[in-house]
Amino acid sequence: MKYMLLIYSNPANWAALPEAERNGLMAEYGTFTKDIVDSGEFVSGDPLAGIEAASTVRVRGGASDVTDGPFVETKEHLAGYYIVDVKDLDRALALAAKIPDARFGGVEVRPVLDMSGAEM
Repeated sequence: MKYMLLIYSNPANWAALPEAERNGLMAEYGTFTKDIVDSGEFVSGDPLAGIEAASTVRVRGGASDVTDGPFVETKEHLAGYYIVDVKDLDRALALAAKIPDARFGGVEVRPVLDMSGAEM
């Protein structure tokens, strides 16, 4: 089953870390990614640009409204994601706990729905 591991992080926390610690965390991300690639559980994943590059689109009454930034005001922002293909939720939760940002922010684990058989 596929799960999306959504990584929420506070950019201010990262900025406050000494460079050596930031570099160490990035190395941990590299190790984690290599481990799930090697195990065959990795489907995809990427870091995201900061919220300053985000736009939100809403359509109301047939008209598009585009605003800068994310929808919610919060200190933690969606910073990246992994999509993994694992045997069950327990394994997805175990992997989420290994993501370095789980120690500082949070990692949301959500099933990815299989729409391959849906009529479009």
